[in-house]
Amino acid sequence: MTFEEILPGLKAKKKYVRIGWTGSENYVQLFDTIEVDGEKLEVTPYFLINVSGAGEGFSMWSPTPCDILATDWMEIDD
Repeated sequence: MTFEEILPGLKAKKKYVRIGWTGSENYVQLFDTIEVDGEKLEVTPYFLINVSGAGEGFSMWSPTPCDILATDWMEIDD
């Protein structure tokens, strides 16, 4: 799948990964809310990448031109 094809799914809170990634990347997900003192707040949307296989948990993520042009995106199940 292309990045253009997965974008609607990202907006719907689905998780995606590139088959070509060979590191500890588990998935990318889009977030548009945070929780502060038990209150859910809307924020500017941002991507997080789950890299828990490397012991890092989540990190901020921005797609590179290679990610945007790639055709090896795949949805993953929860």
